[in-house]
Parts: sequence; C-alpha cells; structure tokens
Amino acid sequence: MRIITGTKRGKKLLSLEGESVRPTTDRVKEALFDILQFSLEGRRFLDLFAGSGQIGLEAVSRGAEKVCFVDSSKAALRVVEKNIALTGFSQQSHVFLGDFETFLSATSETFDIAFLDPPYRTGLLERALPLTVKRMAPGGTLICEHPRDEELPERVGAFQKQKTYRYGRILLSVYRKSDKEKENE
Repeated sequence: MRIITGTKRGKKLLSLEGESVRPTTDRVKEALFDILQFSLEGRRFLDLFAGSGQIGLEAVSRGAEKVCFVDSSKAALRVVEKNIALTGFSQQSHVFLGDFETFLSATSETFDIAFLDPPYRTGLLERALPLTVKRMAPGGTLICEHPRDEELPERVGAFQKQKTYRYGRILLSVYRKSDKEKENE
C-alpha cells in the first residue's frame, strides 16, 4: 500500500493485518481521486471508518488542508498514527478513536469532502450517511465506497446522488447538494 501521487508520491504505508481488513485497492483509490482531482486543494477532508488512513493521507498528499481520521478500532488508529508519522502529516491530521455516531454528534467541524468506507453489508453506511450530511460544508462532496449489491438511497437530506462509478464489484457513489437546495441557501 502506498501514496499514489502528490507531495508524498510513492511513500509506502503500513496496513492492518487480518481477514476482516479490506483496504481500498489502488485502482479504486486512483478513481476516487480522479473524481476529486480539482476539488482537494485547501479542503477539509473526513476519512470516516479510516482503517489504515491511506485515503486521508492521499488527500493531504494531493493538497487537502486538513484530514480527520475516525475509526472505532484502536489497532486501526495505531496504524493511522504510524502512517501519519511516516508521511510527516501530523500538522494536517486529527485522529478520533470512537464510533462514527459519537464523533459526528459531538464535533462542530464541517467538512468539504467526506469519504465513507465502512465494513460492507453491515448497515453502517446507511446509518452514517444522514449524520455525515449534517457535518458537510456548503458545496461539499460525500463519496461512499460500497459493494455492487449494497443499494444506497438517491437522496440523503439535501444531498442527491450525482453519479455512481463501477470498478468491478466495487462502487463509488458521489453525493452533492441538489441544485434546488443550493438555490434555497
């Protein structure tokens, strides 16, 4: 596992061990950042269900101002902290140990971009979406990684699913505030 491009291009990252771990593949990661390519610079990025932190660290490497890593696993966040140290991104990083509901309910921060990649087929994504939408900044983008057989709603609060990209059995669903909601701001 490595950072694909940006200021830390090629930097190798640590990953969690075990069968329950499912890191985002380089192919999907590259596609994700192709979607976001012109909207990362200076943005606040939320890596919910962070795992090893590779997505958030890639975002910082590509110009995100700040990334918040959230995971309920102590082992995962130990790996995230080691990867932050390896990349030298401690100034741009904030790590939160706890479940997504506690974090999203307690934080007053808003995010320009949120990436949600919980364990598949657990119902966590459906529960996290409405809470995450409430923490999004105006003009924000929310992206969910999920398996092809896991359906996501077309609309979550003021956010509309704009497009779904398919990479084999993995989908990336992109949500943005609907035009109608933008007019009402």
